[in-house]
Amino acid sequence: MRKEKLEQLQDYIRKLRTVKKTLVSSECVYDKDKKFLKEKEFINIEKYIVELGNGMIIPREKILKGGGDKSAVIIMAVTKDNNIVLVVQSRSSTHESVCVEFPAGYIEEGESPEDGAKREMLEETGYVPREMIYLDKFYQDQSCGVCAYNYSYLALGCEKMQEQNLDDNEAIRYFECSIDEVMELVEKGYITDIQTKYTLNLAKAYIYQREKHGKI
Repeated sequence: MRKEKLEQLQDYIRKLRTVKKTLVSSECVYDKDKKFLKEKEFINIEKYIVELGNGMIIPREKILKGGGDKSAVIIMAVTKDNNIVLVVQSRSSTHESVCVEFPAGYIEEGESPEDGAKREMLEETGYVPREMIYLDKFYQDQSCGVCAYNYSYLALGCEKMQEQNLDDNEAIRYFECSIDEVMELVEKGYITDIQTKYTLNLAKAYIYQREKHGKI
């Protein structure tokens, strides 16, 4: 990037960065040391007054999931036979109420993103990978105040090792299909979430480059 454009960008960032944030209300319960104790519901909202680097003072809201910034993982799982493992999950908040997507889930406290990806894939599908490849991290929707990353992974050489191990409130089924069939599901509107679509594109680009250099 040109030096003057980079300097302009850095100036904008400096002026719009939050320099002070004051909590004015929260649905969560904290102790005197501001340590999270509990939430009324799984999804809660904290309201803040923030001051920016340019002196502007504005209200902001932050969505908390499970009492914190719940980072998540999304995994494109490829079997030893080069099939893709998808999950079909009850999603009552969507128009369809059921979504077809890649295995995904929240990272637990003290857990690395890669370990979280392996655990979620095992719990939702029973598959174990031979190799885990980190693709990227991204915000799902930074406009709604969720400051949690989503980590995309490509899992290669996956084998079925156990049955599903789901939480009591999870309704999930899994199935294998070819990559062409996955693309068809995207085109026909069965796969609609941006996490799966983005991870799919990242994985396809990675596999293409790896095949191009003879590494697969």
